Amino acid sequence: LLESSPGVSDVTFVEKDPAERHTIISWEQKNSCILPEDLKNFYLMTNGFQMTWSVKIDDTPMPLGSMVINSVSKLCRLGGSPVYTLPNAPSLADLEDDTDEEGNGDKPEKPHFDSRSLIFELDPCNGNGKVCLVYKHTKPVVSPDTEIWFLDRALYWHFLTKTFTAYYRLLITHLGLPQWQYAFTSYGVSPQAKQWFNMYKPITINTALLSEEAESFVNKLDPNKVFKSKNKTPVIKKKQLSQVTGSQKSHTSMTFSKTSSPAGNSSRK
Repeated sequence: LLESSPGVSDVTFVEKDPAERHTIISWEQKNSCILPEDLKNFYLMTNGFQMTWSVKIDDTPMPLGSMVINSVSKLCRLGGSPVYTLPNAPSLADLEDDTDEEGNGDKPEKPHFDSRSLIFELDPCNGNGKVCLVYKHTKPVVSPDTEIWFLDRALYWHFLTKTFTAYYRLLITHLGLPQWQYAFTSYGVSPQAKQWFNMYKPITINTALLSEEAESFVNKLDPNKVFKSKNKTPVIKKKQLSQVTGSQKSHTSMTFSKTSSPAGNSSRK
């Protein structure tokens, strides 16, 4: 599907060997939790996932799409250690507030950076946030129930899916477009990302996400025009234009001097 899209080039899939079973067991022992069955089966098929693609702009490939799932060794915990290695340095757990609203109604309970939850990074999202595997209940023992959440750059949580399999489908159907995870937030994707969404619509995209307000205006990119070869204007035309304007200026100056000379003579008289 990607290779047949206009302007797409360098579709790269990195094949990875399956993770060894003892590697998964040692990870579970180290973090005192059990991987969900679907994620464990995924790692037993391939130790992580990476697929990237680019678009050609002026015959130069520009990286655009990225689909990543960290390997077992990079499935690291968030919020456990301080941000800096200095004494009494702040950590993510310091962001917790006792007055935070818990889940009610349709809104699920949000993860916690402190010991109440275990959070592991699945996808770094090219610096646009983090997709995380979350164990929300750790007391008295870690519950095997997990969810997939998105942590944005402002450190706010957004629920994605209940299972890894459902998230994997979302990852594939959104084609790894930049900032696609923000389509599941209250503020949506950025105007720049909307342009790429309009060009390479995800398979399950809701067209309402791409609609604009009456006051705002975003250029809609047409792939047939963007990647069309452009005919450059010859430099000769620019020179001819400058010569014409120069001759017009000289002509007007001559006519002005002619019309102004009688006035000068009359003043002398």
